[in-house]
Amino acid sequence: MAHNISVIKKKDYKVSEWSGGTTTELYIYPKESKYSELDFKWRLSSAKVDIEESEFTHLSGIDRKIMVIDGKLILDHRGKYTTELNEFDIDSFSGDWTTKSYGKATDFNLMTSKGCTGYLEYILVSESKEIKLTNREQVYKNIADVLYCVSGNISIELDSKINICEGDLFLIIRGLGDEIKEIDLFNNSNTQAKVIRSTIYF
Repeated sequence: MAHNISVIKKKDYKVSEWSGGTTTELYIYPKESKYSELDFKWRLSSAKVDIEESEFTHLSGIDRKIMVIDGKLILDHRGKYTTELNEFDIDSFSGDWTTKSYGKATDFNLMTSKGCTGYLEYILVSESKEIKLTNREQVYKNIADVLYCVSGNISIELDSKINICEGDLFLIIRGLGDEIKEIDLFNNSNTQAKVIRSTIYF
């Protein structure tokens, strides 16, 4: 497939409630998927944890990656392990596990179903940053590279220059044969821009 590019603005996200606070759905693939039915291949979201102790929703067959973007969380995976997540730390775990969280925070979530895999990376953009696009997971047909602007204002240079602000999301989906090798980020503000990169293979 040829690559396709989307920009989703902060005002266009769907916000819903969960037992511990609110969840903002940033992107779900395919677009017609419903989170409640767990029929998606992958999903990106950001959750606010507003109470000191909460239990995560059981998500059978879903792999999860969580990165804290504000605050601190302690995740207790019953019978597995307990981990403390500070700002931009990542934990990977199964949605089948029984997981409790302690602490108030805002986090970034990547969920992948069977047949998909994904990674999260924190990027700090001072002036400019070059991002390499890789095809290392050859068993998958398509790759999604997603940039979520946590704070600041950046330009993304690809075929043209695209501006995204705090809370906006940039998405490029491409096939393994796509010739794009890199994209360039430029900081448009006086302070460092904080960006989360998600790479999903499906």
